Amino acid sequence: MISLSVDQEQCKKCYSCIAECPFDLINQDKEGFPQLRKAAIKKCIRCGHCMAVCISDALDITVSPFAGSLAIEASLLPSPDAVEHFLLSRRSIRTYKKRAVDHSTLKSILDVSRYAPSAHNGQPVHWLMVENRDEVKRLAGLVVDWMKELKIFPGLTRAWGQGQDKVLRGAPHLAIAHANPFSSEHPIEDCTLATAYLDLAAHSYGLGSCWAGFLVQAAQHYEPIVAALDLPENHQVYTALMLGYPKFRYRHIPQRDELKITWR
Repeated sequence: MISLSVDQEQCKKCYSCIAECPFDLINQDKEGFPQLRKAAIKKCIRCGHCMAVCISDALDITVSPFAGSLAIEASLLPSPDAVEHFLLSRRSIRTYKKRAVDHSTLKSILDVSRYAPSAHNGQPVHWLMVENRDEVKRLAGLVVDWMKELKIFPGLTRAWGQGQDKVLRGAPHLAIAHANPFSSEHPIEDCTLATAYLDLAAHSYGLGSCWAGFLVQAAQHYEPIVAALDLPENHQVYTALMLGYPKFRYRHIPQRDELKITWR
């Protein structure tokens, strides 16, 4: 059950909560205080915007309680220059140190991914975090088996036979995003956004990452990998990310093509 409570002594009647509700589920009661419309029972997406935007902390809603919210610290927000340099400095890492990443660090960056946008705030993304390096290598081998069966990417399969992992690059960890397509509106986009958040959160910790496209392709078609992942019923793999400490430090930001855009 969903309910909204308003501290009438604190409420400024600014109505920012009414303006910010994505589905117009808040209106005014007889005294001019915010209240939920009956439609909220079925249409509220638990975004918490009404609570988060309140200028006087006067509003609370059961589906996104004020007590569980984090205050935004302006002093922690990076400048535009810092954000630009951070994003531009991120690289796809394909050579990793043997050093494992602490479990607590992996948990921290996964927690950040929970805040990625998702369609109607459905939050359908599930994660399979493979911490064990040997298990990552086993999955890489299964991808190679899939390639051999289809007779594709001969260079990668040949490298594997020579002791080189060109599939998952010897990464110590692998994060796999999966979702149930029958219970989510846009699972591909939702998993992609969550993985992008994870990717950038990893960069902030000094970790390296690389999107594992070969594994994603194989996981959609090759039964031995499906069995190895042992995901919940109906779940599909949509994205995956190699993770670890970079073996080498990048010192420059490579050039990219000019911006392709049409202004109207």
